[in-house]
Amino acid sequence: MKQTFNWGIIGIGKIANKFAQDLRVTPNARLLAVASRSLDRAQQFAQQYDAEFSYGSYKEILNTPNLHAIYIATPHVSHCENTLMCLEHQIPVLCEKPFAMNANEVGRMISLARFQQTFLMEALWTRFLPTTHKVLELIEEGAIGELISVKADFGFKATFDPESRLFNPGLGGGSLLDVGIYPVFLALLLLGKPEGIKAVASIGPSRVDENCGIILQYTNNKMAMLHSSIIAQTPTEALICGSLGNIRINSRWHEPTSLTLLKEGEEPRDFFFDYNSNGYRYEIEEVMRCVRDGQQESDQLPLDFSMDLMNLLDQIRMKAGIYYPHHDALSKTIRVEGGTRFSMN
Repeated sequence: MKQTFNWGIIGIGKIANKFAQDLRVTPNARLLAVASRSLDRAQQFAQQYDAEFSYGSYKEILNTPNLHAIYIATPHVSHCENTLMCLEHQIPVLCEKPFAMNANEVGRMISLARFQQTFLMEALWTRFLPTTHKVLELIEEGAIGELISVKADFGFKATFDPESRLFNPGLGGGSLLDVGIYPVFLALLLLGKPEGIKAVASIGPSRVDENCGIILQYTNNKMAMLHSSIIAQTPTEALICGSLGNIRINSRWHEPTSLTLLKEGEEPRDFFFDYNSNGYRYEIEEVMRCVRDGQQESDQLPLDFSMDLMNLLDQIRMKAGIYYPHHDALSKTIRVEGGTRFSMN
């Protein structure tokens, strides 16, 4: 029988609750320690999920005995700082998406992980879902022929609050980094890095992107059409088009769901998957497997992919005029469409 894998969690918001719930249904996994800026909240969370240790500061969790990995579930703007703190103590890290606020921060995280020879992975849970594996399998076996285009959206209507995580630029708010990352991820996974990028965003009263539309252009006339929103409910589907047919990942496509194979002259073929969790179990199992095998990164979601993804998000932001003044480097100012001036190093 495998040894129990002990997890810690830094940041105990909504997504941390879902993660902790999935630890309960993951074989040989348990929540050992939690850390929050509030000791009372940490203690309540620990009691709810049977964690042995609870802390009122993030640094305290680093000294937890027999801790095998930490899941970072703090706001985007803290991901780099929190990850570096753990890596400095050679504690394996699963960091929630987006990995950080820009490629410069991601580069620092990856460099330290490799220097410390410590495992690091972005928590892009969609990559590990059975739906994603099935899509890759169908494409690989030629079920839809040559891949031509990807169309994906993710939008929901949030209650406007300029101080909330979604609408506060100081907390990394906006649609692109919060939910737009999913369509961009899918395009990068299936089509690779684009040759051309077009992007526009509607900037709301709190100065974050409330809508973002993206077109990625590839060689051989391939294309991705992507959309994200925090002010409108969208279908939240993904359509992958090929020369012989299409694959539709049904709503909501980024989480545990079903998919349909559509081919001309044939009845639609549905694929259903038996989930017994929120869907985070699969990334949890990947981290546990990698750490036990002595791997420093995942073969399915390598660090170079996460760097490519953040570079792509940076380029989209530059095109769309989406700017985070406390995180974007200003050493080389660039003028982009719409008159916004900023740079990414």
